[in-house]
Amino acid sequence: MSAPDASPDYELQQLQGLRAELARSQQQVADMAAAQEEFLRAVSHDLRAPLRHVTSYGTLVREVLGDLPPEVAQGAEVQEALGFLATMDQSARRMGLMIDGLQALVRASRAPLRLQPVRLADAVAEARTTLAPAEAGRAVEWRVAADLPTLQADPVLLQDLLVQLLGNALKFTRPVAQSCITVSVDAVPAGQVAFTLQDNGVGFDPARAGSLFGVFQRLHREAEFDGVGTGLALCRAIAQRHGAAVAATAAPGAGCTVRVMWPVADGAAPAPVAQ
Repeated sequence: MSAPDASPDYELQQLQGLRAELARSQQQVADMAAAQEEFLRAVSHDLRAPLRHVTSYGTLVREVLGDLPPEVAQGAEVQEALGFLATMDQSARRMGLMIDGLQALVRASRAPLRLQPVRLADAVAEARTTLAPAEAGRAVEWRVAADLPTLQADPVLLQDLLVQLLGNALKFTRPVAQSCITVSVDAVPAGQVAFTLQDNGVGFDPARAGSLFGVFQRLHREAEFDGVGTGLALCRAIAQRHGAAVAATAAPGAGCTVRVMWPVADGAAPAPVAQ
């Protein structure tokens, strides 16, 4: 004998219970995100004061050592102390860059999202202008597709994302005699648009790709390439705010490809750049 159908009142109670549970889960996620943002803001702000003390007192110690008599200042002990100060200054500058990266993450997470149509080709051109100093004196071949779409995006945040991604492409192709950076459209299911940024640089070990977009994660030694490991974390945060996703594939010595999947507003077809 089959069980009787649930009553409408019972089904309504079940539905209301599920909605309440969903609301509680969403609130927990929102609270956790807010707590994380507040933590990042506090850390990035409150660390500035002790960092300033480190750098300023390092300068004062160097001045004191410089006032010593020449025969003492040239001694092994003083020279060793100056070496320690140089290492301290370098570490302090690196910590300052790390704090800058945390603050950029906070801004990207908390800034109002002002969505508007942005021509990707124009945004790429603007990012290249920003990165011109990093390209100076190099032979870089740019292959930018003519059919790049128009995205529904916050133009400031999209610009930050492109500067980070194209800046990485420039940085990691530095050892290559003929650098080549390609920006193209990729095929995706309806409701999304995708573009890729590909370079022929040094690449990285694909086994470590899972940590690539984490904060302070680096896949290369600092002696080889500068940076503190916050740029790709910023890209991920910007993409997530737009409902987009970013992923990277690479192999050592075979370059890197970054794929960005972007939602199409209201399910409309992506608009190509006018010729």
